[in-house]
Amino acid sequence: MPESLRRRVLSIAHDPVVDRRTGQTLSRALGWYDWRDLEAQYIQDVARASHGLVHYDVVEHREIDEFPIKADGFRYDADSYLRCWHARSGFHQPDLVDYSRLLADVGAAQAIDSDHADEIWLFAFPYGGYYESIMVGPGAFWCNAPPLAARCSKRFVVMGFSYEREVGCMLEDLGHRVESIMSHVYRDRGGDRNLWERFTRYEQIAPGRASCGNVHFAPNSTRDYDWGNPRPVMSDCDDWLNFPHLTGARRRVTCRDWGNGDMRLHHLWWLERLPHADGQTDGISNNWWPYIADPNLVP
Repeated sequence: MPESLRRRVLSIAHDPVVDRRTGQTLSRALGWYDWRDLEAQYIQDVARASHGLVHYDVVEHREIDEFPIKADGFRYDADSYLRCWHARSGFHQPDLVDYSRLLADVGAAQAIDSDHADEIWLFAFPYGGYYESIMVGPGAFWCNAPPLAARCSKRFVVMGFSYEREVGCMLEDLGHRVESIMSHVYRDRGGDRNLWERFTRYEQIAPGRASCGNVHFAPNSTRDYDWGNPRPVMSDCDDWLNFPHLTGARRRVTCRDWGNGDMRLHHLWWLERLPHADGQTDGISNNWWPYIADPNLVP
């Protein structure tokens, strides 16, 4: 079994106070999740899904009593945000947050360069303006968002989470990060040499050759988010647990194998099947988790 990798996290939540008399924050006022509870469950889930190969250590928490500034300079206040939320309309567009300003304000580059942290986690509310993930720094590439240039010594990933949603959505963010990074790792491999393309096959696009599918499509899915489809198909999804010793063995699978439509259970099932063995195949590690956890290891 490969050695485990520990990654340090600077975790930041924008959870502004919306009632100055009581000190009640936005997340509590609207009955949303406690972001620290989500964070703890996510850390446990990543350790489980990676077979103990990736461990996150939160080295610092910061709770910020303000709404982050959008890329065009707009900032909500408590009244304007709550008015939009209760009306379910009127949210500011463009939605994107000013990443350069936000990262500068929290000292992200300094935290990365000083080895205080290896990546940044951002928690906020719906329409907070975050990407699910974005890669920053020299040589950064697409990570479910356009790369962001920054003055720092190495690449790092900024995850964007919502404390209105449960941990399954956080695993979905991670899954899209996996898709982006592993597509980049295998960008120069064609045909059957592209093991990432083989891993992500599903019945609808590869009849008779389904493997594990991707984040949105289980092996038998016919549309996005179709994790509860009872249709049986043949798949070699379990064979990937033995990688690199693939035998081609297939069995009949349905949604019962990955949680009957439960988002979190499907994503755990999918992540657990990512290759996680010693050695290399065709110049690429048989353990994909270091690439996912540390973009500086991606060639």
